[in-house]
Amino acid sequence: MSFTIVIPARYGSSRLPGKPLRDIAGKPMIQHVYQRALASKADNVIIATDDQRIEQVALDFGATVCMTRADHPSGTDRLAEVAQQLHFNDDDIIVNVQGDEPCLPASLINQVADDLVQHPEADIATLYSLITDAQEIFDPNSVKVITDKQGYALYFSRAPMPWVRDQFPENHSLSQPPLHQRHIGLYGYRASFLKLYSQLTPCDLEKAESLEQLRALYHGNKIHLTEATIDPGHGVDTEHDLIAAEHLLRQQGL
Repeated sequence: MSFTIVIPARYGSSRLPGKPLRDIAGKPMIQHVYQRALASKADNVIIATDDQRIEQVALDFGATVCMTRADHPSGTDRLAEVAQQLHFNDDDIIVNVQGDEPCLPASLINQVADDLVQHPEADIATLYSLITDAQEIFDPNSVKVITDKQGYALYFSRAPMPWVRDQFPENHSLSQPPLHQRHIGLYGYRASFLKLYSQLTPCDLEKAESLEQLRALYHGNKIHLTEATIDPGHGVDTEHDLIAAEHLLRQQGL
């Protein structure tokens, strides 16, 4: 298995400005993410940014940096520019590790890359976990996914999905057996898909749900999912998340 990790990192964030450079246990968050990526089986780890402050910090701790344009609407578009700049071959595998996941286990990175190797007909591989908190089913910040019997995505949504007709909306309890799957936003891509992605027009479903993976499904690309073998850790979007992530990292001695 051969793959490259690209970590898209931008300075602007409406809820946590300068997020990649925020300190967690004595290191900028982007450094924690980079070290998690290095612990995987990746051949190369690249930080992709449009901000010179992030570039300088990353270079200072020894990272490889690819400077990209500032007008990318999504992290996937930024990855597509990296694939173009670095002349990846069509069958190369690129794993997108978000720059705000300082607690992400390296084993999940390997899992996504391996899943794409095992499913050559898939353009994208990603992860899910079973939802064990009934309230999360109705939380629009928790993205739900439905898959077919082979693990290919049928649809992603912020809405409760599937809708348990005889139970919702009066009874907000978990179905038995558990039916609801939370999408975990760790993606593996084939470089051939990334080269195509920027040419795909956004669809109405993507705009309505604000979920860019729906663009791929709408245009007929296949997304394969496996259940995460371990808890993905704690992403950082708010000051509260920052404190929680630092607490977890200190517990782990990191």
